[in-house]
Amino acid sequence: MVTQIKMTNPKLLTTRQAAEILNVHENTIRRWSEKGIIKPFRIGPRADRRFTESEIFALNNRIHQQSGDVRNHSI
Repeated sequence: MVTQIKMTNPKLLTTRQAAEILNVHENTIRRWSEKGIIKPFRIGPRADRRFTESEIFALNNRIHQQSGDVRNHSI
């Protein structure tokens, strides 16, 4: 008997989409990915960044739990 594991493909977001959800500039998303705050997936020959929807929404929840403006705080 062969056990099959169903893998679901996570929805991937562009840098722009992630920035819109988090209400920050695209450069902020790039900086956060360089610092390891969010993990990008690199796709295509240009190695464009993509982010999982679940990670972006989890970060959004963390941002809203903090008081004040996220841009002035470390995440």
